[in-house]
Amino acid sequence: MLSVCVAIAVIAVPGLLTGLAVGLRGWALAGLAPLLSYAIGGLTGPWTAAIGWSFTPLTYAVSTVVFAAIAYGVRKLTVRRRPPEPEPGLWDRRGHFAVGACLLFGAAVGFYATLRGLGHIGALPQGFDAVYHGNAVRYIADTGDGGLFGTGSVNWYGDALPVFYPNAYHLLAAVTYRLSGASIPATLDANTLLLPGLLALSLVTLVREFRGRAVLAGAVALTAVAPVMGVYESMDRGPLLPFALGVTLTPLAAVALRRYLDRVAPDTGFVLLLAAVGLLCIHSSTLFGGILFAGPMLVQRWLTSWRRIGRDLLALLPIAVVALLVAWLQLFGALGLATGDVPYYGWPSEWRASAALGALLSFQHFEAHPQVWLSVALFLGIVFFARAGALRWIGLTAAVTGLAYMAVASSNAPLVMALSRPWWDDPYRFFSMAAIPLCVLAAHGLASTQEWLRDHLPPRVPAVAVAVVVLLGFVVLSNGLYFRSNGDRVYTGYQAADPEKLHVTPGEEAAMVELGKLAAPGEWAMNDRFDGTAWTYALAGVRTVAAHYDQTLPPSDARLLAERFKDYETDPAVRAAVRRLNVRWVILGTPLPPPAEPYQPGLVGLAGKPFLKEAWRNADAVIYRLVP
Repeated sequence: MLSVCVAIAVIAVPGLLTGLAVGLRGWALAGLAPLLSYAIGGLTGPWTAAIGWSFTPLTYAVSTVVFAAIAYGVRKLTVRRRPPEPEPGLWDRRGHFAVGACLLFGAAVGFYATLRGLGHIGALPQGFDAVYHGNAVRYIADTGDGGLFGTGSVNWYGDALPVFYPNAYHLLAAVTYRLSGASIPATLDANTLLLPGLLALSLVTLVREFRGRAVLAGAVALTAVAPVMGVYESMDRGPLLPFALGVTLTPLAAVALRRYLDRVAPDTGFVLLLAAVGLLCIHSSTLFGGILFAGPMLVQRWLTSWRRIGRDLLALLPIAVVALLVAWLQLFGALGLATGDVPYYGWPSEWRASAALGALLSFQHFEAHPQVWLSVALFLGIVFFARAGALRWIGLTAAVTGLAYMAVASSNAPLVMALSRPWWDDPYRFFSMAAIPLCVLAAHGLASTQEWLRDHLPPRVPAVAVAVVVLLGFVVLSNGLYFRSNGDRVYTGYQAADPEKLHVTPGEEAAMVELGKLAAPGEWAMNDRFDGTAWTYALAGVRTVAAHYDQTLPPSDARLLAERFKDYETDPAVRAAVRRLNVRWVILGTPLPPPAEPYQPGLVGLAGKPFLKEAWRNADAVIYRLVP
């Protein structure tokens, strides 16, 4: 649990200090703090790399002081020119405590559901994307390189095409890793466990900002952690860790945008700037997701007064200009990736549009059973939609993201693939984005039901009692906010009934850790790209020739060794590549079952080769020392 506590501090403290300095208070401060922290870290890492400095916990702390000082100066300038009016009250003390209790309960349920799926803190994620994130965190922690192309160099080194990847998630995780002393899997898991609670906090902050009742805020804290496609599917598949983090913080785009447009001033502009840049630093698609989420808010705002259109666009112009200046490293990196040589294939469509609509309304993707009580709450939210008030725009957000999912899930048309490129045309990601406004509508259904019952029951029945019955009833009917089925979904990405069936087996993990004890600093290991040993650097700090399952555009040395390493004795090109990379070890994990080849061609039949001496073995893996 130490890694979880450290992760909370790393994610919360810099944002809280900067938010306090710029004048944020209450729920806005609590909700926006994580996004501000990722903006601070996400900007600091690349810019320190650009000027030749290392990114370390100390660098992160110093940059926090710098950002907080800027925020304080901006706030002072604002107050001196035109002191802002105090924000009007909304909830009484009892309402704040009730919302806080619902938030803590929802976060605890989400935490437990996730931990139930993980099995324990330190479980190694088994999916395709996880190895990149694990190696990336280790790379930043070991080298201090916070650059946007640095994490990709673990696998795409030498003459390979540099690969851009937004790295705010990895930068803060590297700080957690350094401060906690936990393993890389434990560091990743600590951040993963916080995702449901972060989403609940973001949506509570959204409701508070748009003047929603305390009952609605409490309800959304519960509905946020219930849908399987909210964050749990992203934990299982991939896991898509930066994307899932971005989804949890996306609602804050609307919060920062509303605060700025309602009071155009340097302090609110500074918060909006950091919010937008923070989303971009987490993942390029997250900023586009924030625009999709918050854009309908502008539609509602402008429909009530079309004269606001020009004023709002003019007010947003300087924010866009400054954002372009401070985040041009991320923007140009993303543009280079989109226009470069990395192929874009997208994902195949899943089903017909009508089936996709049914999946949305039933909160059921490929799970065995729909989440019926969420569907009931959503139905009530649609029935009582006219009562949504300042949050009516969330209906348009649900329609836009839902239609986007339906299009991606049912079509591979060139236009659909082009528009969905920031998300790699992935139906899972669009389903996750669509879940967020549906959570708000479901919470609105619960809150409106409480309001209707309050107005139609005898006056002697306290409104608080009605709220407790409605919310507690939803928790009970949904079997504890579906924690079992959600945990089961996470389970398949981390565990198996037979551990030997995992992609990275416990025996392979033990071998990689053992290699870390055998290898000297700077020594590399030859390995197979498709067994579990791509995790070696993350787990043991030993660089491997293949550090990702992705075989797109590999370095020429990696390609050569994968094909001909077994010819080390007779092939001068192989020996030259081994010298260039300082390969001194070979580690092989569990071979692929027939009829597939057990390993890549250059690694087949290595047992007994005179240039290799066996140094360690268990049932799942073997380590050889290269004999010069």
